Amino acid sequence: MNKDNLDRLFERLHGAFDVAEPQSGHQERFLEKLDKDQGTIVPNERISWWKPLSIAASIALMALLGYQAFGPQPSIKQQVTKIAPEVSQTEFYFANLIEEQVEELKEEKTPETAQLVDDTLAQLEKLDKDYETLEQDLVNGGDSKIILSAMITNFQTRIDLIKEVLSQIENIKNLKSQNDESFTI
Repeated sequence: MNKDNLDRLFERLHGAFDVAEPQSGHQERFLEKLDKDQGTIVPNERISWWKPLSIAASIALMALLGYQAFGPQPSIKQQVTKIAPEVSQTEFYFANLIEEQVEELKEEKTPETAQLVDDTLAQLEKLDKDYETLEQDLVNGGDSKIILSAMITNFQTRIDLIKEVLSQIENIKNLKSQNDESFTI
């Protein structure tokens, strides 16, 4: 019965519904009339900048934190220099000295001394890796006095090794020249 009443109501009102869009400024006029009738204050819509600014600040903060976390990190050498500046000076001196001696060692390589030179270069490579481990230990906060002492010892060991091998190569050359002089044709 209720359904029939509703159906008849809609049939009667068919075409009488206002479906047109209101004219421009309708809402403002309506609010003015409402304000006059009830004496209420209608708030003016102002643009609020605090929300967009807070979002922008949050994004900037996240970008800064992301850069610090995932941005370029200083190298081990830079970190070591920051912890102990004297290490860079010492390393520069020893590294140049060792490089000169390694070049001299490579120049002395002959078929008779090739195995000795190759073994020495392999040992120097191991000592260099040990030095890098010491640098990492220093950066990680190990006992700096002990680690710095070990770093200097590492350099001295490399220098002593190269000097010893160069001395052995000189002995090999002398023996060869003595043997060559003792043979006569």
